[in-house]
Amino acid sequence: MCGFLAEFTFGTTSVSEAAHFQQLLSLSKHRGPDATQIEKGSNYQLGFNRLAILDLSPNGNQPKQSPSNRYHVVFNGELYNYKDLEIRYELSNLRSTSDSEVLVHLLDKIGVEQTITELNGMFAIAIKDLQTGSIYLIRDFAGIKPLFYGVSSKGIVAASQFDQVFKHMWFKDHLQLRPELVKEYFGFGYMQSPNTIYDTIFQVNPGAYIQINSDQSIEEKQYSVFNGIKPASRQSDTIVDDLKTKINKAVKRQLMSDVPLATFLSGGVDSPLITAIAKQEHPNIEAFTVSVEDEQLDESDDAMAYAKHINVNHKVEHVKTEELVNLIDEHFSKFPEPFGDYSSIPTYLISKKARETHTVMLSGDGGDELFFGYPRMLDVMHKAHWFKIPFALRRPLIRLTNRLKITNSWAPYHFKTIDEWVKEKHTYIFKDKLNGFFKDQKLSKEMHKLYTVSNHSNTLSWLRYNEFYAHMQRVLIKVDRMSMANSLEVRVPFLDKEVIDTAIHYLPENFENEEDLKRPLKLVMESHYPKSLINKQKKGFSVPINSWLRHELKKDVEKVIFETPFYGAEIVNLQAVKKYIEDFYNNKHESAWGVWHIYAWQKWAISQQLV
Repeated sequence: MCGFLAEFTFGTTSVSEAAHFQQLLSLSKHRGPDATQIEKGSNYQLGFNRLAILDLSPNGNQPKQSPSNRYHVVFNGELYNYKDLEIRYELSNLRSTSDSEVLVHLLDKIGVEQTITELNGMFAIAIKDLQTGSIYLIRDFAGIKPLFYGVSSKGIVAASQFDQVFKHMWFKDHLQLRPELVKEYFGFGYMQSPNTIYDTIFQVNPGAYIQINSDQSIEEKQYSVFNGIKPASRQSDTIVDDLKTKINKAVKRQLMSDVPLATFLSGGVDSPLITAIAKQEHPNIEAFTVSVEDEQLDESDDAMAYAKHINVNHKVEHVKTEELVNLIDEHFSKFPEPFGDYSSIPTYLISKKARETHTVMLSGDGGDELFFGYPRMLDVMHKAHWFKIPFALRRPLIRLTNRLKITNSWAPYHFKTIDEWVKEKHTYIFKDKLNGFFKDQKLSKEMHKLYTVSNHSNTLSWLRYNEFYAHMQRVLIKVDRMSMANSLEVRVPFLDKEVIDTAIHYLPENFENEEDLKRPLKLVMESHYPKSLINKQKKGFSVPINSWLRHELKKDVEKVIFETPFYGAEIVNLQAVKKYIEDFYNNKHESAWGVWHIYAWQKWAISQQLV
């Protein structure tokens, strides 16, 4: 797990001066504190900050060239099937036991396009083909690892961090905010790929690669798609044995490490399952849990019950509210991009604590999205049938049935289409307020695409597709940025390629109540835990943000919103934004999450010296 910076010039443009390049590369030093290396070519330069996980010797350092010297590569992430690829393709004369060594040999053996399809892991890769002059920017199929790139008349800059691109000399003096994308951030709390808030800076989509040809033309190619929109063919009872095998293999692959490794353990389903399997493979493995003072948010008792049952070494970090609050500014300083999920605060703290003794952690992220784990999905399915009725007929009908107390449902009354409603579920500032902040700007349908209800199975598949490419991406951003801020690698076995392929073919046969959420994972769990532990409701890894904003953080919120120049004031109705904050403190609305999005925007801009 590392951080890289790559610069590719067009025409007669020279690469940037060494001091500038080194300064930008240093921004991701926390992603790779163990070694830094820069290499130049005739019209490019590659920089790499290494977090050593496999082959701790200098032989594992990057950038790397393929044995033929055709390909020059920087690679952030882990390839969990690299040993299998080494054997299958009979790779020889490897100078390192690292996965990056297998990658460069494989490029020589089968070329870029085929190599990409063979990889199982989490990765962001930049490749310079010295024979054709082409450049490849490749991102893993689940979007676990970040990959940003900027396009200018002088060339391409690619990096692990957003700030490494927008602070580059080719971009920093010409930044243009995109109002519709800033609006998306205010609503969703993160930048949805492939876009960013700036008009010439982008993200590589999950499962895609960007090819920049020698004639400066740019192509995007999708090599992997989470094809969750198609109806699946298997149900929970028939998938359990296969799923158990795939998850076991994924965990075993992801336990490979030459540095200390542990697991995160919560009180839900996902991380306890990963921890139990990891414990079978590594009997001395340790599990980490954070205990917070708020009983409504604290999962430590449930986590301890899990840990006791499987007899795993368990470390519980008891954290006081004051400690979390005192970390907020430090945590904001670690975000290279605007990000508005306040559960990033405890994620930052537990990563900080875990890094004191370990370099790699396993987590349970991805289980909710793949196996229908969110109660909001139940809500949509319970009301989806309403959207089959024409809107003009539906509204008076719902008004009548609600008045007669036959139903109690207003979503199909207010939203014309189901995709509009689902989008609103993921938006933390209501549509009317957002429209007041950004007039004449529409939220994109990049993820929550227009959808017409056809049948139960198609709607379930569509919901999962949206969770995978929307909400899960926000979760992955949070975990990556907060863990790597502490030089900690977090691996996600549920997003192993084989587990995803198995999940795609599953749809719940019944989806009526909370017992149906993540049913196949719960059935796999029964191999490790009693049912009495499994079906407890997860509380969520979060903080009491409403209370914090009204008390501990109130002065700082008022300072950064009302007393500090507002970043993007030229594209935002600042009066409406300030009234939204005032209304929160005057108890006219309870949208603490929406207030946090605005607060986080300003804290990011201040930390990046943009205001």
